[in-house]
Amino acid sequence: MGYKRILLKLSGEALMGTRQYGIDPQRLSEYAKDIKDAVDRGIEVAIVIGGGNIFRGVAGASNGMDRVQGDHMGMLATVINGLALQSALENEGVPTRLQSAIKINEVAEPFIRRRAIRHLEKKRVVIFGGGTGNPYFTTDSAAVLRAIEIEADVILKGTRVDGIYSADPEKDASASKFSSISFDDVLKKGLKVMDTTAFTLSQENELPIIVFDMNKRGNLIKIISGEPIGTTVS
Repeated sequence: MGYKRILLKLSGEALMGTRQYGIDPQRLSEYAKDIKDAVDRGIEVAIVIGGGNIFRGVAGASNGMDRVQGDHMGMLATVINGLALQSALENEGVPTRLQSAIKINEVAEPFIRRRAIRHLEKKRVVIFGGGTGNPYFTTDSAAVLRAIEIEADVILKGTRVDGIYSADPEKDASASKFSSISFDDVLKKGLKVMDTTAFTLSQENELPIIVFDMNKRGNLIKIISGEPIGTTVS
């Protein structure tokens, strides 16, 4: 296996499947099965999930809502998604803990770094909800921050695209895919991998990022096993 401990970043939109909003139970089940395969191979798995399938603070702010209020609503959305993923994983027999950066003690543990690492060492999947606990920071930033804190080997960013392209492949048929690329080249070419805050934090801490298609069954295991899936930023 290429990695011992990974941080899997999932977007909230990924949970929608073919729906316009909300959570697709089938997509959730597929993700849970892939994550279970990784755990069964001895990989320590932590997860950060977005909330865009339920609410986006930036979108709320653009419609006149207070940005801080909107971001807090977005944080709560990530906890809802975390609970859904926790349920799906436990249905597969995977012990899971949900930790939240905002205090919701009735449904999630508070984020405590040492406790999170201990859960991982005991082969429990740890889902980090609530973003960073602060407005104006995305779940990309939360993913990088948590990955650094738990000393993850890599960030695996699961998307609906099979890597990083020179342009949006859904809009430009001539876009070419990168199998690997440096942090500096991503910045020079103006490619969108993560928001600038998250990307810079990852670069400064020499934490590699792999962008891959999470919707194709088995891709997660292929990456963990060292197969050249997606695009590696290092």
